[in-house]
Amino acid sequence: MSLVHAMLFDVFGTCVDWRGTVTRELERRGLPAELADAWRGAYQPQLETVRSGEREWTDLDGLHREALDRLLTARGLAVADPDELTRVWHRLDPWPDTVEGLTRLKRRCVIAPCSNGHIALLVDMARHAGLPWDAIVGAELAHAYKPQPAAYLRSVAALGLQPGEVMMVAAHNADLAAAAALGLRTAFVSRPTEDAAPGGDWDVVAADFLDLASQCGA
Repeated sequence: MSLVHAMLFDVFGTCVDWRGTVTRELERRGLPAELADAWRGAYQPQLETVRSGEREWTDLDGLHREALDRLLTARGLAVADPDELTRVWHRLDPWPDTVEGLTRLKRRCVIAPCSNGHIALLVDMARHAGLPWDAIVGAELAHAYKPQPAAYLRSVAALGLQPGEVMMVAAHNADLAAAAALGLRTAFVSRPTEDAAPGGDWDVVAADFLDLASQCGA
């Protein structure tokens, strides 16, 4: 850990509880709770249309709104303000340990999100959830969605560091595998809505962000 000068964090699922927040918002509007998982289920197929070059760069607001429209139409549902409902992804609630854990880690090194969320979304989410980032990097810098290498490497370069000086933190094994292949160090954090267990030889395996901070000497 003495070589790690920055930690990059996956956000959706790792730092924030997307399922709980989105489900509560849907139920508040009288919409079925199952729509939350269906909406998230459209995420990777939509990202792939950008990764494959099928379409030009499109941020998550555009992709989330497209998916919402399709899902509502397929179910014969409608909402009065679909743009506002789409912005629920800007105000996802943190896991109970997230803010305290990030605050401790921030005392040790630079912390920043490396997310497929665009900058405006991540700024709004940080303000809503109290996430104490030092900087915001990620997919929008490179116009590349994880696990494309540019999403990680452009974020590392933006911080003036080399891959071996940066640790990627995620609750998704595929995310960590992509980062490790590029030379980043890795930390798996267990989350109930994401991968159930570590699936690789990661540098750190933690129960939550408080455990991660303790293992990192923060």
